Amino acid sequence: MEARSRKLEWVERPNFAGWACTECAWVFIPKGPFYGESIDQLRLQFEQQRDQEFRSHVCAQHPRATEDPR
Repeated sequence: MEARSRKLEWVERPNFAGWACTECAWVFIPKGPFYGESIDQLRLQFEQQRDQEFRSHVCAQHPRATEDPR
């Protein structure tokens, strides 16, 4: 059920702009440079890595910070 309700979305925050999960604090951070002979190859590598990491992450391992009610 978790995988069906969550979505990958672009977010812009004061210290981060990039792809994140709508249901937890997971954000995509590329693991090193991409290599290729064209922009399309680089884009494809980026999207494949991002999508694979998003599909495989476990929301319970990336809880959102809660505000201190004090």
